[in-house]
Amino acid sequence: MNIDYWLRRLSGKPTCELGEGSKLMSSARIRNIRDDNQFIRIGKNTVVAGELLVFPHGGSISIGEWCYIGEGARIWSSMSIELHDRVLISHNVNIFDSLTHPVNARQRHLQFNSIKSVGHPSAINLDEKPVKIKDDAWIGANASLLRGVTINEGAIVGVGSVVTRDVPAFTIVAGNPARVIRELSPHERA
Repeated sequence: MNIDYWLRRLSGKPTCELGEGSKLMSSARIRNIRDDNQFIRIGKNTVVAGELLVFPHGGSISIGEWCYIGEGARIWSSMSIELHDRVLISHNVNIFDSLTHPVNARQRHLQFNSIKSVGHPSAINLDEKPVKIKDDAWIGANASLLRGVTINEGAIVGVGSVVTRDVPAFTIVAGNPARVIRELSPHERA
C-alpha cells in the first residue's frame, strides 16, 4: 500500500489515473507537479515500485497494461513518455525525455534557484523529445534511456546501458552508448 498516494487522494490532490488491478508499491512515488491526474496514466494490472514525475511546464507519462516499474526506477517527463503493454522496467532505471536542466550555466543556476525557492519553473526549455517503449520490451537494471529514443517491440536493453538512439525490434543492446549485440531468435520472440 502506498500511503503517500492515498493521502494525496484523500486530500483531493492529483496523483494519477490508476487502472483496475494495478498496484502502487510502498516504494512508489507519484510526483505529479502538473496537478492533473490525466498527465500520469497507468493501465490495468501494472505494478509501480519506482518514481513517476511530470514537470509543471509540460510532460505526460502513459503506461500500458501488465507493466512493471522496478524499485528505484525514475521516469521523469517534460514532454511525453509512453510505455506500451507488458513492458518490464527493472530496478534503478532512469528514463528522461529532456535534459532535466538547461545547458547554459546561468540558466541552470536560475532554474536551481527557482526550484529551491518556489518549486520547478512553469516555463522553461529543456530540449524535450518524446520517449516510446513498445510492447514486450525489457529494460535491464541501472540502464538509462535518454530523450528522443524509441525502444521497439520485444527489444532488450542490457544492464547498465545508456541508450542514446532508437533500438530495433527484437534485438538486444548493451553498453555506453548502447549498441546492438544480437537479434533475438524466433523462439525467443514468442
